[in-house]
Amino acid sequence: MGKLNTEEIMTWLATKGADFGLKVVAAIAAWIIGRWIIGFVLRMVEKALARSGKIEPTLARYLVSIIGVLLNIVLILAILDIFGVQTTSFAALLAGAGLAIGTAWGGLLSHFAAGAFLQVLRPYKVGDYVSAGGVEGTVKELGLFGTTIVSGDSVTHIVGNNKIFSDTIKNFSALPQRRVDCEAKVANGVDVTEAAQRLKSALPAVKNVLTDPAPEVEISKFTAEGPLLTVRGYCHTDNYWQVYFDINKMIAHEFGKAGYPVPETPQVQRQL
Repeated sequence: MGKLNTEEIMTWLATKGADFGLKVVAAIAAWIIGRWIIGFVLRMVEKALARSGKIEPTLARYLVSIIGVLLNIVLILAILDIFGVQTTSFAALLAGAGLAIGTAWGGLLSHFAAGAFLQVLRPYKVGDYVSAGGVEGTVKELGLFGTTIVSGDSVTHIVGNNKIFSDTIKNFSALPQRRVDCEAKVANGVDVTEAAQRLKSALPAVKNVLTDPAPEVEISKFTAEGPLLTVRGYCHTDNYWQVYFDINKMIAHEFGKAGYPVPETPQVQRQL
């Protein structure tokens, strides 16, 4: 039995050994050359993405990884084809597995697709103050599947990119300046024109309030306690909250200095 096996092996080597050896050499050469080409392509893609400056580094690395996986699969299929392995069924198996994974991970893939669009369209970037996906705060990270936003009360929110992309996005940092709106209620009996002028004169003295556009003080509505003034000042985006609080302090200071009474709701006399 051992002699028969030896003879079969020798016969196979004599008839097909050389052909198999050439295939092994060709496969090794294809693997070495293919891996070099894949590495070269990935380096070129990575440099191109870095030069564009439109794609976040996290997404760029992920895209390079996906391209690398796909190219390696193509290389393996090519090597299998050298040995005469039918790759059609293998490719169909990969396609079926991809479809199954895509169906199971449909939600995650939708977040990934939305994240890719956010990277391209750039409605906001890291460091911007935004209102997105029902959360308002500073963007700390734009990930592949979600965006990390830290709200003003130091709470970290991770919002799915698909939720953000399908909703309204407000970017408060997109423009260099913002309008700060405050309110000041004047008691009945106080000269509202004088009160408005007093505030308008004091507004330019508030730190970081811009002179262009000019500050505004106007009557917005009338209430039972007295007229309601809208006090508006413009400032750089980074100074919004400082100006907001300082304007309110200025209103309290000016009204106190003028001796204005605190607005009170008029007493309604009961009908006997």
